[in-house]
Amino acid sequence: MKIEKVTLAGSGVLGSQIAFQTAFHGYAVMVYDISDDILEKSKTTFKKLGESYKADLNASQKQIDETIDRLSFSSDLEKAVANVDLVIESVPEDPSIKKEFYKKLAAVAPEKTIFASNSSTMLPSTFAQSTGRPAQFAALHFANEIWKHNTAEIMGHPGTDPDVFDTLVAFAKSIGMVALPLKKEQPGYIVNSLLVPLLSAGLDLLVSGVADVPTIDKTWMVATGAPTGPFAILDVVGITTAYNINKMEAEKTGDSDKQKVVEYLKENFIDKGKLGVATGEGFYTYPNPSFKDDDFLK
Repeated sequence: MKIEKVTLAGSGVLGSQIAFQTAFHGYAVMVYDISDDILEKSKTTFKKLGESYKADLNASQKQIDETIDRLSFSSDLEKAVANVDLVIESVPEDPSIKKEFYKKLAAVAPEKTIFASNSSTMLPSTFAQSTGRPAQFAALHFANEIWKHNTAEIMGHPGTDPDVFDTLVAFAKSIGMVALPLKKEQPGYIVNSLLVPLLSAGLDLLVSGVADVPTIDKTWMVATGAPTGPFAILDVVGITTAYNINKMEAEKTGDSDKQKVVEYLKENFIDKGKLGVATGEGFYTYPNPSFKDDDFLK
């Protein structure tokens, strides 16, 4: 099957990046979200992404204008998926929200449509039956700042049609990604199996009072040569995502230390609207975070 028309469900941090990257590589992309107000705000995000593409990829203004022209918007799910070949779901990391979305999507999407989840932590088998088309469903997970960190992890579940899997691998390559096919389901895929323990360790050190944010980040940067530490990464990923992941883990395991992290994030960041780079403030303040200062590593 050849993918021509794509719908991106969810215009948050990664959803907007996936939509822009896909449109940048020539696809017609419909952006769906639950309200027109949210979609209107996303248009500002797309303008900012255009500036990032010009700065980081030397994209021309003509390329950016053409990319934005390929983007359409709708808060009507049925209209948003009319005659579409692929729907990439990037809704909040909450299993109940995702399952409810897939049930609504299955009722209105064409039979031919492939569904792909951008979930960063959850297995496709969790949602396969909710999709109503398990053979045409897999995970397609992107890293943040997709135009620079151009990984695409493709992970099926036991019922995924091999042809659908191969179609998603080919699609990922066609939008400039390094396609990373997984041979079996793995919580956290590859990237987050490596990354989440780092971020969790950083939060544990902070919440337990071992060290402050700059010291923890500085330690990681100096010791490994990494360009950023765990808290700078959390700001990019989005603190809401970190909060949701930790909340689910705390509820599942009853871990009191994990619950302390959840309460810390809620009180100090979620409730104050400090959600990371997207809001201009998280663990650092943007656009000029202190970890970029010349003397930060001294």
